[in-house]
Amino acid sequence: MPRKMHTPEEIVAKLRQVDVLVSQGVATAEAVRQIGVTEVTYYRWRQEYGGLKLDQVKRLPMH
Repeated sequence: MPRKMHTPEEIVAKLRQVDVLVSQGVATAEAVRQIGVTEVTYYRWRQEYGGLKLDQVKRLPMH
């Protein structure tokens, strides 16, 4: 299965989606599964993009 490269905007949106699901009582593992990534990817994204807002992400240099 080919890997999809997510844009920083998509990553922040998916992180927010997990936050919403978890606040509704869904287990973190299940919420991560619902956004279509692995738990490892989720935690890596959270470490890199966790506290950023969408306008801050747009100013990040692409790497």
